Amino acid sequence: MTGGVKLAAAPAASSPRQAGRQTLLVAIALLLALVGAIAGGYYFVMRPETLKIAVGPTNSDDVRVVQTLTHAFAQTHGHVRLKLIQTDGAVASADALSQGKVDLAIIRGDLDVPKNAQAVATLRKNVVVIWVPAPAKGKKKSGARITKISQVAGHRIGVVGRTEANVNLLKVILQQSGVDPNKVDVVQFPAAEASEAIRNQKADVYLAAGPVNSKITADAIAASAKDGGEPTFLAIDSAEAIAQNHPVYESAEIPSGAFGGSPERPDDEVKTISFNHHIVARKGLSESTVAALTRQLFAARQQLLTEFPLAAKIETPDTDKDAVIPAHPGAAAFVDGEEKTFLDKYSDYIWWTLMALSATGSLGAWFAGYLKRDERTNNGHLRERLLDMIAVARRSESTDELDVLQSEADTILRDTLHCFEDGAIPEGALTAFNIALEQFHRAVADRKLVLATIAQSLPRAGAQLRAAGTL
Repeated sequence: MTGGVKLAAAPAASSPRQAGRQTLLVAIALLLALVGAIAGGYYFVMRPETLKIAVGPTNSDDVRVVQTLTHAFAQTHGHVRLKLIQTDGAVASADALSQGKVDLAIIRGDLDVPKNAQAVATLRKNVVVIWVPAPAKGKKKSGARITKISQVAGHRIGVVGRTEANVNLLKVILQQSGVDPNKVDVVQFPAAEASEAIRNQKADVYLAAGPVNSKITADAIAASAKDGGEPTFLAIDSAEAIAQNHPVYESAEIPSGAFGGSPERPDDEVKTISFNHHIVARKGLSESTVAALTRQLFAARQQLLTEFPLAAKIETPDTDKDAVIPAHPGAAAFVDGEEKTFLDKYSDYIWWTLMALSATGSLGAWFAGYLKRDERTNNGHLRERLLDMIAVARRSESTDELDVLQSEADTILRDTLHCFEDGAIPEGALTAFNIALEQFHRAVADRKLVLATIAQSLPRAGAQLRAAGTL
């Protein structure tokens, strides 16, 4: 027999499943990317940061302090590391910071402070020492011996150190003391040559500026003691007036015996002025970085006291709003006890990240459910198709058509099992499908039996017709 039943094409069953798998892979990739971003962000935030610090001149106490701090920071594996950039002095260091070539610098408080500089710490306090060497034995000195700053007019004053800042400092002292700076002869000596210059009597009066425990100053004063005579220390009686007119200076006193010797040098307290050396940071430097630097700085100070006594001079910056050099917000946060912890600084980011993860998971679950819904709908169509195929099988006129239906049923079975494995259909739906499939197989088997019976009966009927015709 010819003629057959036109079979409807089965709905595409693989596209929803493929889309679901692709979505799952995309979701996993996004999750991994997010985890990687969090890990990368944590590493970026917590990785050591190296800051360039300008300091000079070479072989100065400041350079040795920074070298010691650099070594200490590296040993403790702190968040901040230091890279020393040597300069010719405080002026050059300030210029390097002003030009953005370095992150930190050590500068003198009585020099022009860069506009982008903010204080991190006071490295040390410097006092001004002015003294008159003891006269050499057997050598007559013209005029009365100098005992006051007001008597230095017409004399040569030796300034220890090549920096112009010390000469400017001398001029401030002379002017406030009523001495015309033009009436003195100023000569400068390198710090390393100061003792030799004093022994050779290169000047009548000397000025040095440095820490109270400065070895350079102590050696220069020791060289001023000749043939049992002791140097005379000149008090700066106008110290309060200088501090009032020049806020970068403070009135101070040199304690008795500060420069050693026997007898003690000086033998009594001497009135003077002081100024600070500051560690400053450029204004744009991260607050958290400077806070970490300040914390490490003062932690290292405690560790270095025995190894390097100058580290004991490091002090916290002035956090007042009217400070000569405003404190960096990071340093101020450390001093005021307001430094933020990692959670304080990044809790918002962590919270939003967790929210993003939750939202991503919910969206992924919804999308997966949405795709499964399409898969369930598609499988429902396939089940309806299987029921329609039962009716088609019962009307089929050829075994070839039944074989085609059987092949299609196998495809529907495979897709249904995949849907069940993916969780797109429940177990009850699978049971219903099994009933429909069983009915389909029974219909195909019954129809094949009918077609086989018809095929066997046709030859007998033909033979009977032929026999009847011959009769």
